[in-house]
Amino acid sequence: MKHDSLPSAPSVVPRTASFPIQEGRPFPLGATWDGLGVNFALFSAHATKVELCLFDETGQTELSRVELPEYTDEVWHGYLPEARPGTVYGYRVHGPYEPEAGHRFNPNKLLIDPYAKQLVGGLVWGPELFGYTLDHPDKDLSFDERDSAHMVPKCRVIDPAFTWGTERRPMVPWDRTITYEMHVKGFTALDDRVPEAQRGTFAGLGHAHVARYLRDLGVTSAELLPVHAFLDDSYLEEKGLRNYWGYNSIAFFAPEARYLHGNTVNEFKEMVNQFHHADIEVILDVVYNHTAEGNELGPTLSFKGIDNASYYRLMPDEPRYYINDTGTGNTVNLSNSRVLQMVGDSLRYWATEMRVDGFRFDLATILGREPHGFDENGGFLHACRQDPVLSRVKLIAEPWDIGPGGYQVGHFPPGWAEWNDKYRDTVRAFWKGEEGTMGEFAARVAGSADLFDKRGRKPWASVNFITAHDGFNLNDLVSYDEKHNEANGEENRDGHSNNHSWNHGVEGPTDDPEIAELRERQKRNLLATLLLSHGTPMILAGDEFGHTQNGMNNAYAQDNEITWLDRDEVGPEGSSLREFVRRLIALRQAYPLLHRSRFLSGAYNAGLDVKDVTWLDPNSNEMTDAQWTDPTAHCFGMLLDGRAQPTGIRRRGDDATLLVVFNAHHDVVEFTLPEAPGGSRWMGLIDTNDPDRLEPLAFPFGHDYAVTGRSLLLFVLTEEKALPRHLRDGLSAMLAIADRPLQRDPS
Repeated sequence: MKHDSLPSAPSVVPRTASFPIQEGRPFPLGATWDGLGVNFALFSAHATKVELCLFDETGQTELSRVELPEYTDEVWHGYLPEARPGTVYGYRVHGPYEPEAGHRFNPNKLLIDPYAKQLVGGLVWGPELFGYTLDHPDKDLSFDERDSAHMVPKCRVIDPAFTWGTERRPMVPWDRTITYEMHVKGFTALDDRVPEAQRGTFAGLGHAHVARYLRDLGVTSAELLPVHAFLDDSYLEEKGLRNYWGYNSIAFFAPEARYLHGNTVNEFKEMVNQFHHADIEVILDVVYNHTAEGNELGPTLSFKGIDNASYYRLMPDEPRYYINDTGTGNTVNLSNSRVLQMVGDSLRYWATEMRVDGFRFDLATILGREPHGFDENGGFLHACRQDPVLSRVKLIAEPWDIGPGGYQVGHFPPGWAEWNDKYRDTVRAFWKGEEGTMGEFAARVAGSADLFDKRGRKPWASVNFITAHDGFNLNDLVSYDEKHNEANGEENRDGHSNNHSWNHGVEGPTDDPEIAELRERQKRNLLATLLLSHGTPMILAGDEFGHTQNGMNNAYAQDNEITWLDRDEVGPEGSSLREFVRRLIALRQAYPLLHRSRFLSGAYNAGLDVKDVTWLDPNSNEMTDAQWTDPTAHCFGMLLDGRAQPTGIRRRGDDATLLVVFNAHHDVVEFTLPEAPGGSRWMGLIDTNDPDRLEPLAFPFGHDYAVTGRSLLLFVLTEEKALPRHLRDGLSAMLAIADRPLQRDPS
C-alpha cells in the first residue's frame, strides 16, 4: 500500500524563514559547530526532502522549519550561520510511504539525528510515535498523520571543547588487563560519599574515590554497561519498570541523558579523566546490532523514518519485514556503506573525542554478518583491523547472536578478544562437581588454545568470566538452583534455566553454618580459578564482596536495590572476600607465568629440556588419558614451569615455577607435592579453605597435602635457604595487600 508523504498541518505552524540557510557541506555528518555557525548533514538515499526543525532550549516549542537546500552523494545538508551550541533540533524526512517496498517515510514524525551528540528530553509513549495507525485493520500499511514532536527526545548541538590537562591513556597491555564490568548508576546509587543529586550519574562515577577503589582492588579496565542514549520499552513502563541495562540504543553518539547530572556531555569526559588519572581504562559496552525502533510494528523515532531500507536488514523477498537475528525485532544493516560509516564514526568519536580505551560489542556476530552469513573478513570487522584509531583500542566481541550460524566463539579475526562462555560454563560445572568435566576444565584454565590458538592470536583473546550482568552473579550462583525472576512480571519465564548453579542444600539465604561456609569457599574457588587462568579475566562488579540479586538471573529491568551496589555494608564475609580478590589480583600481576602471551602446550621442548605445563594426578604422576576421561575424577594439579620459553625467542625463562591444585571432590584428597627443578620446597600462597592466612607455609617435596574437599591451592617453588626474586615479588605483593586494607575513604 502506498501513501503520499504529505505532512498534516500542525496545531501551530512554525515560521519557515526565520533562520537564513546556506548550502553547507555533506561532511561531516551530524550537526557540527565550527565557531561561526552549525553545519547540518543527514544521509538518506531514498528521501525526497528533509526539513530541519528548530526548537526552544527546552525542546517543547518548535520555532522554525528549514528545508536543507543541498543533496550531495545521498547526503542532505545545509549551514545555519546564526546557530550556536545549545541549538535544539530534529528532522522531518519526506519520501514514499511504501512498507511493502521497505520505505516508511512519514514527515509527521519528528526524527532523532543518528549523529546527535546530545539528546534533550525523554520519550513519552503514545500512538503518535508510530508511522501507522495502531488500531487500523491494515496495521503498518496504514499511514498516521499525527505529529509526534511533543513526544520524542530532541537533539542538541554541542561545543566539544574540553580541557584534558595532563590526562594520558593508561594503555594497559592486554596480558596485564583485569576487566571489571560495572553499571554507571548501580555503582554509586547507594554511595553516600557522592552528593545525592550526583549518585547514579557520570559525575558520581567520576568522583576520585571510585577510581581509587578500583585501583586498590587491582582493576585495570572498567567496562561500563551501555551509555549510548537508550529508551525504556513501553511494556516495561506499563509495569513500573525500566530498561536498566540499556541494551536499547537510539543514538550512538549521545551519552544517555539519565546519567548526566548537568546539561553537558563534558561530564562524561570528566569521568574518563578521573579514571585515567588512576591509570584505569574505560571500556564501553556498545549496541550496534539493533535499535529501539523494533520491527514493522515498532515506533518511528529515527532510522526507520530517515531511510528504513538503508539502515535495517530487510527480508529479501518481503522488505516490509525485518531480519531479526538479534531477537529484538530489527537488525542494523552494516552491509550498507553509509551505515557502516556511521558505526565507524561513532566508535572513532568515543575513542578520540571522549577518549575511551576500548569497546565490548553486544551480539558482535551481527557486526560480522553479510548477506551470505557471518564472515570474519566482513566489512565491519575488516574496517576495524585497518582503521588507524580502532586498531589501537581494545575490541571485545560477544561472539554470538540468535541468527543462523550465530555462535562464533573463537572465529573472530586477529586483534579481537572474545567473551568465552565455554570458559564460564565449564568452570561452573567443574566446581559444581559435574562428572566428566576435568579435561575441558584444564583446557579452559590453560587459555582455551583449542578455540584461540590460530592466526597468531594470544591467550588474552579469551575473555574469561564466571559471571556477567546477564545471568546469576557470584553469590547467587552458589546459593540458588533455580532462577527467581518474578519481579520482572513475566511469571519467571525470562532468563536462562541452564546455569550450572548449585544452592549447596538450601535455596537462597541460610543460617546453616556448614552450607554458608561451603558457599563462601566455592566463591573463592571460582574467583581464584578466574584470576589464575590464562586469558583476560573479567570480574562482575559486586562479586568481590558477595552482592546478591536474590536469585534473579535476568535483572535487566530492575533499577533498584536489587542491582544497586552498597560497597560499605558488606559484612565480615564480604570484607574477607574482597581482600581475597585483592590478593589474587596482586599475585597474578606479580607472577608473569600467570599471564604470559603464549599458549600452554604441555609438549616437551627438547632444546630447552622443559615442559611449559605438566598435568598431575594426586600422586604427582603425569595424568593419563584414562584419568582425564574418568567421570569420578575431580582433583588434579597444574605445574607451570618458570623455565619454559616465555616469548617467540628460543630461550629459557627465569620466572617462578607455580603449582595450582584443583579439588572439586566433596572430600579431602591427599595430594603429593611433586619434585621440580630449580628449588627444594613449595611455599603455599593460597588455600581457599584458609583464606585469611597471609603467612606462607613451606612444604618439602613429597609432602602429602590434605586438600580440603572443594578447594584450590597455589604454591610457588623456592629454595631451602634463600628467597629468589620471584618469591620475593609474590610475597611483597601479598604483604602490601595485608598492610594496605581497602577501607572506607573519608573524602
